[in-house]
This record gives sequence, C-alpha cells and structure tokens, in this order.
Amino acid sequence: MKYSIIIPVFNRPDEVDELLDSMTRQTCRDFEVIIVEDGSERDCREIVEKYNGTLDVHYHTKPNSGPGQSRNYGAERAHGEYLIVLDSDVVLPPGYMQSVDDELTRKPADAFGGPDCAHPSFTDTQKAISYSMTSFFTTGGIRGGRKKLDKFYPRSFNMGIRRDVYMRLGGFSRMRFGEDIDFSIRIFKAGCSCRLFPEAWVWHKRRTDLRKFFRQVYNSGIARINLYKKYPESLKPVHLLPAVFTVGVAALVLTSAVGRVLMHYDNTDRWYWLCAAPWLPILTYCTVIFADSVRQYRNARIGCIAIAAAFTQLVGYGSGFISAWWKRCVMGHDEFSAFEKNFYN
Repeated sequence: MKYSIIIPVFNRPDEVDELLDSMTRQTCRDFEVIIVEDGSERDCREIVEKYNGTLDVHYHTKPNSGPGQSRNYGAERAHGEYLIVLDSDVVLPPGYMQSVDDELTRKPADAFGGPDCAHPSFTDTQKAISYSMTSFFTTGGIRGGRKKLDKFYPRSFNMGIRRDVYMRLGGFSRMRFGEDIDFSIRIFKAGCSCRLFPEAWVWHKRRTDLRKFFRQVYNSGIARINLYKKYPESLKPVHLLPAVFTVGVAALVLTSAVGRVLMHYDNTDRWYWLCAAPWLPILTYCTVIFADSVRQYRNARIGCIAIAAAFTQLVGYGSGFISAWWKRCVMGHDEFSAFEKNFYN
C-alpha cells in the first residue's frame, strides 16, 4: 500500500462524514484511512462504520492528548509508504490523491504539502476567513501560497511525509499548537527534501465565526514565539509583519483620537488632518482587501466580511505574538504560561 491517510478527530462526527464521503470519489484509490478519536465526547464510530467496505478505513480511540500525539498514534498503526495527515475539517476534491501521486512520480520528495481554498457551499463568513488565510495581502504569502514570502512549511491540514522519515524524526512533538511547523522545521533540519504540491489542494472549512477565528490566530501568534524559543533561526522578518500591523493600526487610531481631543479643546479646525489623516492608510488597506476579495468571489458581501476577517487575523495573530513575546522573552516564563488562559486548560 502506498498511502495511509491519518485524521485526528475531536468532537466532529459531521465533518468526518463529509471528509470520508469525499474520499470515496478519489480517482486514485491506493490508500487506507486511519481515524484516531482523541477522547471525544461525541464520537464518530457509527459514521466510520458506514464506510466499511467502501473504504479501507480503520477506527481507533484513545484518551485526549492533542492532535500531534493522535497523529503519532495513527502513524504507528499505518502501513503505507507515505503518511498523509489531514485535519477533520477538510474535504478532498476528486483529483486530490491523483495529484499527490502524479507529483511524487514526477519527482520524489521526503515531505510535501498542499494549499487550501473555500468550497462554493461554504458560508460567506467561511469564504471570507479562507480569503484572509490565503491572500498575499494578509499572511497567505507566509503560509505558502503560490506567491510566498518564506520557504514552504507543510501544515497539518494537508501534509504528507515518507513513513520511514516520520518514524526517524519521532513524529509530532508534544506542543499543543504550532506542532506542525515544529515538525516541518525538524524535517528541514534533517536535510530532507520538502515540496509544495500546488495542485494537491483541499477545501478547508476553518472557523465559522470571527470570534473563534480570532482565538485560533491568537494562538498561532503565541506558537510562533514558542517556536522561536526552540529554534531561534526560525523567526524571519516576515513573521513580524502581523505584530507590526497591529502596533501600526493601534498607533494610527490613537493619533486620530488625540487629534479629535485637540480639535475639541482648541475649538479650531487646525487639528483636522491630525484627526483624519491616520485613517487614510487604514482605508487604503480596506479598499485593497475589498477589491481583491470581490475579484476572487464576485460577491460584495464577502468583500465586506473579508475586511473584518483580515483585521481579525492580523490583529489576532499580532496580539498573540506580542503577548507571548512579553511573557516568554521579557518576563522569562515557560511555554505553558503563554497559553494558560486559552489553550492548555
């Protein structure tokens, strides 16, 4: 068997149903599926059993330990030459496995990954969030789109690796967030070949509202500092951009507020530009996001939500990054203290 697809699951039976259904439509079928239930209260056993006979699918349960350790649990029980790690909230287009197979036939790789995009059935908010995570004007260039600012690091929502390499490197670490980047860094450090497969893309649902999305990207910002503490060389100038954006927006808004106060107490319009000018770069950025997202989705409503999603992503990530930098680099706290209120509980 050439491929083993490993999917950690936590309380998401409906998503697993959609993902497994999409696997039945693959044109390349040389794969097994390993579902690892990570201590869920709502398990997906009945969903998985529905696909017995249609897919070579195996269901395992274990106490909750996080996605990284659940992937390792699945890898230990896999038989494929290559392990493909997917998140439970993705859906595969029919040609996904064939695209992976074609790329590896054309040029072998020790590890690989693919991009993601929004499915037509996604809500407008999901599409806007997908845009904010993949656009070059947000952090899509950092994450590994076709236009990228840093070398490609596979992410766990769509990631593949030779099984022997996975085992030699010990799989995913015990980090509860950022564990996929940690693994990718170790892949590069081991001298392994790693490539982006542009055509091996998935539909990725991500979060369904901006509040949950903020928490997700806030944790990503924290994880970046934790990765820096483990691998100082991994922090590149591009990773500072969301923090710079966050500080810049805060400074512009504060400057405008000062101008407004001066206009009130000075009772004159000479402070008008101090009040108004700081909004020009913000409005310019909003215009760029709106125009680009409308060009992509042909929907003005998505364009408006995309503005909110872009600010949520950049400010959320930047805030988490700054908070973790203060706690870990200035105050000298450990990795767990950076997440004490929002992830490690």
